[in-house]
Amino acid sequence: MPHETRLRLRAAPLEPPFRLVLIEPEIPQNTGNIGRLSAATQSPLHLIGRLGFRIDEHAVRRAGLDYWHLVQLEQHVNLDHFKHAHPGARLRLFSSSATRSYLDAEFRPGDALVFGKESMGLDPALLESMPDSVFGIPMPGAVRSLNLANAVSIVLYEALRQVGALNTPQAQS
Repeated sequence: MPHETRLRLRAAPLEPPFRLVLIEPEIPQNTGNIGRLSAATQSPLHLIGRLGFRIDEHAVRRAGLDYWHLVQLEQHVNLDHFKHAHPGARLRLFSSSATRSYLDAEFRPGDALVFGKESMGLDPALLESMPDSVFGIPMPGAVRSLNLANAVSIVLYEALRQVGALNTPQAQS
């Protein structure tokens, strides 16, 4: 079957969409993969603070991110700036040191799914200030945590499933 006529499973965009929030991401490949997830799910990507890489047009083109123009991208100097720009977004924080599973989180459309930098995660003071909003992904093995892009994917698709955003998919070309 030619590539142009191949059917793909699609779901309607969620309104308001989940917001993917990365605080000081360090690894460009992770952010690139999360950008693809953002574009595929029409979930805006918010990058907060200092980045460990460049995202100017030249850097994105050189990295082969041919979908980057589809990413609804916003940058913020800090989390307070994000909260001011999106006052209705409820923060859901994700950490490898959480004591509650993401499967126990109740998601609502418009929630901000917040993840920390790869090397250190979220600031412990932030986690302590919002203990009822901190969740993690259970790890059966000895590995400390998952790759950031994998963790964001797991959480986002559970959130989409919970709110019924994946219930009526349609095959489209």
